[in-house]
Amino acid sequence: MADTKDWTWVLEQRCPDCGYEAGDLARDQIGATTRRVAARFERHLGRDDARDRPAPDVWSVLEYGCHLRDVGRIFGARLTLLLDEDAPQFANWDQDETAVVDRYDRQDPAVVAVELVASLGGLADGYDAVLPDQWARKGYRSNGSIFTVESLGRYMVHDLVHHAWDIDPEDPI
Repeated sequence: MADTKDWTWVLEQRCPDCGYEAGDLARDQIGATTRRVAARFERHLGRDDARDRPAPDVWSVLEYGCHLRDVGRIFGARLTLLLDEDAPQFANWDQDETAVVDRYDRQDPAVVAVELVASLGGLADGYDAVLPDQWARKGYRSNGSIFTVESLGRYMVHDLVHHAWDIDPEDPI
């Protein structure tokens, strides 16, 4: 997920890699889809090879799991800001730097599985509780990109589904 203004393609077309169409996701399915991805990752984090990278430049299941755990935390905080403040600006998040600084590759897959289910579950609960008049609330990235509660949720779900595809393209969400 590059932090650029041109992110809207995610909602306008099928992803050329994973094939997911986030724009077709009903907003009342954001929470349920988030939980399905969490359950899949919990299962995959229990694999004996969860720490193994399939190629030197491709993250392991563990590293993707750490990333999605952090997506749950970051996007949960962003959702809270959108619901609690008028036109909040989101703090920058350098995902690649976080992976290195937090040593994603050295974390315990069992612990990450618990943390991932908790963070994505909390995020899913947050989306399940959004009221009808809150879906259009707006927030901003530092680069000027505008997100609504709804577009942030669909964007986030694409990230989750895409990374589930990254670890196992034969196991659809």
